[in-house]
Amino acid sequence: MTQTSFTANGLPTLIGSIPLASHDQALEWIFEMTPEIPLWPQLPGLAQEGMLVQFLEGFPGLTSDGGKTYFNTLAADFDDESLAFFEDYLALLEDPAGLADSRFQISKERAAGLYCLAERLQERPSVAVKGQITGPFTLLTGITDQEQRASYYDPTLREIIQKGLAMKAAWQVGFLKKINDNVILFMDEPALAGLGSSAFISISRESLAEDQTEIITAIQEAGGLAGVHVCANTDWPLLLSLDYDIINFDAYGYFDRFVSYKKEIHAFLKRGGIIAWGIVPTAKEEDVLKESSASLAELWKKQVAQLCNAEWDYPQILAQSLITPSCGTGSLSPAAARKVLEMTRDLSAALRRTYLP
Repeated sequence: MTQTSFTANGLPTLIGSIPLASHDQALEWIFEMTPEIPLWPQLPGLAQEGMLVQFLEGFPGLTSDGGKTYFNTLAADFDDESLAFFEDYLALLEDPAGLADSRFQISKERAAGLYCLAERLQERPSVAVKGQITGPFTLLTGITDQEQRASYYDPTLREIIQKGLAMKAAWQVGFLKKINDNVILFMDEPALAGLGSSAFISISRESLAEDQTEIITAIQEAGGLAGVHVCANTDWPLLLSLDYDIINFDAYGYFDRFVSYKKEIHAFLKRGGIIAWGIVPTAKEEDVLKESSASLAELWKKQVAQLCNAEWDYPQILAQSLITPSCGTGSLSPAAARKVLEMTRDLSAALRRTYLP
């Protein structure tokens, strides 16, 4: 795991999407609610910030047609573009100094919130700063070739996405470390909820581990903390066995599935891992409206009681925890989204007052 001075201590942070039309307004909310670990906002109302296209700049063979983006491996220049892509990748492995201005940088057009955050944080102290990138499994299964076949099943496309995301993750860590030395980078992996389904029956756990590890390694070698966010159930033993620094799960909706792997969770904590509790609901607006920071504090206490034993008590677990929403708030109304952010802030503060005075 990454060697860093960062200590989680039950601090609050967020998942990227916010249902606003202005990055500046989104950042006002972020600095108000989670100033300790601010992140850059993604605005899902902007087409260029959709999670399946936001991090694909500089990849060979990309084609947009009728609002759909896909890889055209039959294009006349695909082989030449792919060769240039891999040559750039190999050159940066030998000399990472060129990464900042390479094809792997993330542009202001695709991630305006990232640049707004960097500018606003110049004179704002924070414990850490958080970024995010779409995970390899979600991209490999969400972006297809010209025959509508998932990129996962084309060895060249799989390698392009693996290595391209690894470089973009490393670039983002380097960009954010100019602001704060403690950088957290989450891989957003909603598609991992489909593991075990008939759609992905042919994908092995070994292949999944290989893809995740390539991005984890890139983040950590760049000096960041590598996290994964899955907002549903998944193969938790697999993720807990990998070298992630942070596991973010939907504690509000799927704690019963997660806690069934106590042995693996305790082993993850013992080696210094951080559990990011996505305990503030975002899936249904009615859940947001009925909950409060007090009700969620009671829920968290009941959940953590199931992980406590002779070695792990409430303060120790909270010290290796973050408090987050269960997912991004991009699908909620602005009023409900703001309440999610408020509850995240207030819940974290209440837990820290109780267990880490």
